[in-house]
Amino acid sequence: MQKNLEIGQIVNTFGIKGFVKINPFVDDILRFDDLKKVYIRKNKISEIMEVEEVKYHKNMVLIKFKGIDNIEDAEQLRNLYIEVDRENAIELQKGEYFIADLLGLNVITEEGAILGKLDDIFNTGSNDIYVVKTEEGKQILLPAISDVIKEINLNENKIVVHLLEGLI
Repeated sequence: MQKNLEIGQIVNTFGIKGFVKINPFVDDILRFDDLKKVYIRKNKISEIMEVEEVKYHKNMVLIKFKGIDNIEDAEQLRNLYIEVDRENAIELQKGEYFIADLLGLNVITEEGAILGKLDDIFNTGSNDIYVVKTEEGKQILLPAISDVIKEINLNENKIVVHLLEGLI
């Protein structure tokens, strides 16, 4: 399991006082209110940054980091990822998982046939879509609904699915 979890990406600067605009990767963006420190990842190296202020603007998060006091400093952070360590991650409810923990799991049918590995997850608004990559490199798109996703077992590194008619 990954030590740190991505919670957003810095996509731009905001204003001239050092704020950065963040595209959040979390379900509830108000989660950023509780952050005191985060990791900024650049080229697989993470640096701790102290959060000074958090604001919200059009479904984006605006953060002012301690020591980033002008637009030039903020510009250096553009396109970098924001992470938190697992100890500071939100507590998940039963049946909820971090995307980072699901990626790479083996996806098999209820009958035991191997479909491939979970390669990506994206949200359509009504539900998530699991992108399964087969050994041949093809993609299978599966809706993350209870009729299809029957079991997620992190210990056994697998997701068991029921293929509804017309999915493949």
